[in-house]
Amino acid sequence: MSETPSLIQELEQAIAAGSPAMRLNTLTRITDLFLAGSGGHTDEQLALFDDILMVLVETIEVNAKAQLSRRLANRSDAPPKVVRTLAFDDAIIVAAPVLMHSERLTDNDLVENASTKSQDHLQAITQRRTLSEAVTDALVDRGNSRVIQLVAQNAGARFSDSGFGKLVTKAAGDEGLTRYVGSRRDIPRHHFVKLLETASAEVRARLAAANPHLSDVIDSTVSDVSSSISDDVRNTSRDHARAIARIKRLHRTGQFSEADLHAYASANDFERTAVALAALGEFPMDLVERALLDKSTDQIIILTRAAKCCRTTVRAVLTMRAADRRLSPMDLADALAAFDRLQLSTARSALEFYRLRRQSDEKAHVPTDMALEWYVQSIPEPRQAGG
Repeated sequence: MSETPSLIQELEQAIAAGSPAMRLNTLTRITDLFLAGSGGHTDEQLALFDDILMVLVETIEVNAKAQLSRRLANRSDAPPKVVRTLAFDDAIIVAAPVLMHSERLTDNDLVENASTKSQDHLQAITQRRTLSEAVTDALVDRGNSRVIQLVAQNAGARFSDSGFGKLVTKAAGDEGLTRYVGSRRDIPRHHFVKLLETASAEVRARLAAANPHLSDVIDSTVSDVSSSISDDVRNTSRDHARAIARIKRLHRTGQFSEADLHAYASANDFERTAVALAALGEFPMDLVERALLDKSTDQIIILTRAAKCCRTTVRAVLTMRAADRRLSPMDLADALAAFDRLQLSTARSALEFYRLRRQSDEKAHVPTDMALEWYVQSIPEPRQAGG
């Protein structure tokens, strides 16, 4: 750092002269000096470089800033204020190198950038080696279709449960995004099932539009494929296997009860909730999973009544995040009131109807997941008082 006094003098002269060539030359010399000692600078020296370079960044042209960005992008000890300034530059040629590579940018920096800058900036962020849940949440919330596809393809990106839910929603009708999201190894199974159902509906609609005379065959074929894939995913899920093992252990020791179902639902644990409800009511697993993921409350009400659950447990299951029901207080009150009105014998009749219908549908190749829905629709609405 013995050259510091002369560099400061040169910096002052470059700024005073107003010559782009002189400023670029000074920038190059200071950057060369910094890089020559990279990794060995003290905190005081690093702060000095940061201050000197910040003065130049304020005055140099776009191409010079872009060159500086490229030179600092892969340096883990790059001056932090300079890197952040470059990342927030409106010119993507300046911002992209550090947005894509710099370790100096914090998650807060990246979230703010993704929340305020252009789609080109967001696209650059998607190319980072790793991305935290906070950053991907911001990208998914604000990104255009290209940004969404790129972040979904990034194997080093981590997504929150909410982030995966938004990806699945955005994938509806987008075959490319559906493929990228569905191929992620970290996608929670309940989101995969939703993605599969959405994709299947889209495929069915497209095929039926092209071949209206084959719509019945298409419906049954797509449903069969969907069920088969759902079974495969369930059977290879480690979370599902662990949930089954836990419930079996509780059963063997006589400790399993409705309280376990309530605890799992309250914790938004989809796998354990599904296994617990299936075990408590001796229901088919596919029926329970579809009910848990259905935005309607009808199937949950029938299953929990048939399993002799209490109102508190029903509330916990209805408000799980998996189905993204977002029930208002009034909607929740109506659903619980419907649960209170439903007789145990009626709920069991609905499930027996489902069982018989399923046997018939397997022979006739009718989508079996519709059976319980048909039964629900056949139950008359409660009569109004005095009606």
